[in-house]
Amino acid sequence: MKEQTDLMALRAQLAKAEKASRRKPAPAPKPANLALKPLSPQREAELQGVSTDDFLLSRAHSRLREAVYEGHYHVCTHATHHARAEGFLEHDIMQVLLSGRVRAIYPQERRWLVAGYFEACTIKLPLHVVVQLETVHTPAGSVDFLDVVTAFVPKHPHHIISRVRLAVLLRYDDETVQHRMSVVANRVGHKSKGKWKRGA
Repeated sequence: MKEQTDLMALRAQLAKAEKASRRKPAPAPKPANLALKPLSPQREAELQGVSTDDFLLSRAHSRLREAVYEGHYHVCTHATHHARAEGFLEHDIMQVLLSGRVRAIYPQERRWLVAGYFEACTIKLPLHVVVQLETVHTPAGSVDFLDVVTAFVPKHPHHIISRVRLAVLLRYDDETVQHRMSVVANRVGHKSKGKWKRGA
């Protein structure tokens, strides 16, 4: 009698578990194109020194909003030059700072990469803005101040730029034009072709 009771209880448990498994929907298979692909060794080397931690990005995002709302920012000349060359304006940069997201943090340079969009002729285009964080000490306490060092239209909107590439972009921040004077005389080891002739 006891064995029959145990069997009935076991059958009831199995039936209950089967019903529960039927109620629970099976997880949808993830498409192959959305699966995370491992980074190549070259890409891992490029992203060294770049932080993409969600917690740090959220903190940087809140500090960015607060600094912009308080007016503690400055748009550098390099950013305005890029804006004129690539067809966006300063208010587009500010729109990205207000509505975009911090995608990457460069701790050594104390810079953030902010990704967003702007509209040009009713077309939505991606825009990346790089800001540099400076902490200013005031009698009321420490205040975050942002320098908008550059802004550009990225070729790949979801691609995080490396530190090396960012350094190349900012290499021309110096406003002084580098130039050299050419002399009339011939170079060493070359035959003389005479002095320059004045054009008609």
